[in-house]
Parts: sequence; C-alpha cells; structure tokens
Amino acid sequence: MSKNLIGRKQELQILNEALQSPVAEMVSVIGRRRVGKTFLIKSAYKNRINFQFTGIQNATNKEQLQNFAYAISVASGAKTMKASPSNWVEAFIQLIEFLKAQQNEQNEQKQVIFIDELPWLGSRKSGFLRGLSFFWNSWAVDEHIVLVICGSAASWMIQKVVHHTGGLHNRITRSILLKPFTLLETESFLSSRNIKLNRYQIAQLYMAIGGIPHYLEKIKRGRSTAQIIDQLCFSETGALKNEFSKLYPALFANAEKHIQIIRTLAQKQQGMSRKEIIRMGSFANGGTISIVLEELAQSGFIAMYYAFGKKNKQKLYRLTDEYSLFYLQFIEKNRKEGAKTWQHLSQTQTYKIWTGYAFESLCMKHLAQMKKSLDIAGVYTTSSSFQKQGNDQEQGAQIDLLLDRKDGVINLFEMKFHHQAFTLSKSYAQDLKRKMGVFEASSSAKKQLFWTLVTAHGLKANEHSLGLIDQVLTLDDLFVIP
Repeated sequence: MSKNLIGRKQELQILNEALQSPVAEMVSVIGRRRVGKTFLIKSAYKNRINFQFTGIQNATNKEQLQNFAYAISVASGAKTMKASPSNWVEAFIQLIEFLKAQQNEQNEQKQVIFIDELPWLGSRKSGFLRGLSFFWNSWAVDEHIVLVICGSAASWMIQKVVHHTGGLHNRITRSILLKPFTLLETESFLSSRNIKLNRYQIAQLYMAIGGIPHYLEKIKRGRSTAQIIDQLCFSETGALKNEFSKLYPALFANAEKHIQIIRTLAQKQQGMSRKEIIRMGSFANGGTISIVLEELAQSGFIAMYYAFGKKNKQKLYRLTDEYSLFYLQFIEKNRKEGAKTWQHLSQTQTYKIWTGYAFESLCMKHLAQMKKSLDIAGVYTTSSSFQKQGNDQEQGAQIDLLLDRKDGVINLFEMKFHHQAFTLSKSYAQDLKRKMGVFEASSSAKKQLFWTLVTAHGLKANEHSLGLIDQVLTLDDLFVIP
C-alpha cells in the first residue's frame, strides 16, 4: 500500500480526538475486507500503539490464547514467552499487568491498545467478549487509554459489540465505518504510486474492482485499464482471479447463503425485492434470509433502495460490490482463456450491457459528489427509484435514480457510460418524455421535474436534447470533494 495515507480525513480526526480526550475511549473501526482498516489505525497512531493483537482465522480458542500470550511477550520485550492463559479473563489480567508497568514509563501519555480481527476471536463459546468486558469495566474505563477494536465482518461487529446487551453495552465511545475509496481518492492513490490514468480509464477500473486499496495496490504502472484488468483478473497469477472464493468465507460464518444471494442479485441489474430473491434463489421464506441480507448490506456488498413514495414498501436490494459483479459476469466464465482475455471481452455486447449497470452503480455511490456539482449539497434530499410494470394497454417505465428535494424539485437521472460526448436521438428523447409522463401520472408528483444526464464526456446538444435535458454531469463532476 502507499506509504502515505490517502484521504480518510474524517476518520483520522476521530482517532486523533480519541487520543487527545481526557477520558478512556473505546473506538470501533468497521469495514469490509481489504479496505485499509489496519493501515488507517497504524498510520494514525504510528509508534503510539502499546499493545497490538490480531485474531487468527479459523483458529481454536487455545491457539488464540497462545497467540495472545506471544503478543504480550513481544510487547514487553521478554526473552521467553509468557505462559498461555487458560481463558480470556486471565488473558486480559496479563494485559492489565503489562499496561500498568508501561504506565510508569509513559507518565501521562495516553496508552493505545489495538485488537484486530475481533470476529475471529469472539466465537460463541470462546468467552472473548466476556474477557473484553471484564478488561474495560473493571480497569480500562478509569484509565488514560484508547482501545481500538477492529473487524471486517461488519454485521458481527455491529450486532455483537456495538449493540452488545451485556457488559459492553453502550461502551463504544466513537465509531468509524471505513468505506472504499471514492473516485477522487482512487485517483490520488494511483497518483501517489506514479500510475497515470485519465479519469475515463479510472472509472472503467473502478467499475471492475471498486475503490478497494488492497486491489489498487496490485496495479503496475505503465499499463492501460484493459491491460491492468487482464493482469489482475485473468492472468495465471492474477491477484483477483480467485478472490471471490476467499472474500465471503473470510467475513461470514456459513457463507454459502451470502454467496447464493450475491449470485442471485447478479442476475437482475435493476435490483430485486425480498420475494424475488427468495423465488429466484430458491430460498426458504424465513428470518434467516432477512439476517443474511442485513449482513451483506452492513458489510457494503449490497444496497437497499426504496420505490418512490413508498418508504416502507417495495424495498429493492441491489448488488453494489463492483468486484463481485465483475467476477460473476466475466472472470468466473473465462478464467482459462489466457492472455488478453479482457481486451477481447471488452469488445462484446455483454461488456456494453455491464458498463451500463456498473456506471449506474458508480453514480449511486457518488450521490454526494453529484449533489455538490448540482449545487444542491445544502438541500435535503431523499433518493429512490421508480418502476411501473407495463401491460397490454400501456408500456411500463423504469427510472433507476431520483432525488426528491425539499425545495420543490425532483431530479430524474439518466446515466450513460459512453466513450465520447453523448448524442440524444429522436427515439431516445421520445422515450425520456414518455418515462417522465408515466412517472407524473403514476406518482401524482406535484414538483418540478428535471431530467439530469450523467455521462462520461457530456452531452452533444441538438434539437432533441434542447428543452428536455435540464442538467448534464460528466465524470469530472464525480471526482470532487463533496
């Protein structure tokens, strides 16, 4: 990863405020695998970390305790390893003793404890959370301490720690949900590694692998986006060729249902209702499916959208993890095709269909940037989608993104990924007018409606666009600080 931290200003401020505050702080850092949580914490605290401990995936409780004893020995500089504790209360007593000894050397400097990959430690019968609760409530809460707890399984962290009903209830003092890079942060990251790509190429790359720092770190400079994707996803040693098989099991216990839902959502780009997911994925209709959907949403792999004007009904789930969609669409079926696979696939009709969906998803992730570019950042808005099924008498209509504004306006978005300035044809313009008419008639909306076009290189104005397209956003409008 780049030696310098890119972006993350708000997150750094939270960590710094915890370090400077006069009271004990417990900070939770949550984010999906490979998003840069550990790098953020180490960058923020550098040599201020007194004790660091990382859980081991799929290890027994005995092995985790042995690892803890080793971490204590390393931190204390002991020549021989401490005896492995028999349980987590005993383990945290060892930590308390170590920190007390350190306090005498540090005077008034705040101590920092960093426990990484918490979900791998807190299995149901391990007793780890009970030990952590003992550590905090019996000693740390009254000390000059920052305890940072971190985990990739966002749903586990939220349910088991943030919403803990036992001794850790309401103990989190500050929380960070670390998200993938934005387009602008991705550009900055690549630039910090002397990788020169224009914004159109960066957008193509983002649509395939997202803004995951660990993925971006694998890119070699001097290559086009097509070459980069070929190397990462289709070459024999490509870092992302088999990432999908590792991604979900690393985050979720019994990940089969999570993967099945991801595969199901990948079949329909416009998103699915819960009923559709159950039907198309052949799931049993029960509470388990709701839990899995919630876990995937909290971890950032899927997003929930509401139909316009129906906040509590017609919730749609949409696959928003770029890499997962790209893997299922292209990598899985073409892993054995060899060199230059992507350069071939990117010329197909399947590619054109995929770019349409992927660009829509990219725009939805940059709503704050689009609002800034539309000069409505200070206006309260709600986002939604609109869909009306057609029948024998009338044609249906679908608008994937609407912004309903408190200033009496609704922006209807049309998002098109095109290699040059987009030209509105007569038939295209007629379809936009028809969709607006269907929306007006079906929604009973009384607000002013604006068609807003988002496209890579803008709009080539003609007689069909004049009086129809009210605002145009380009890629540059997505590369802004919101």
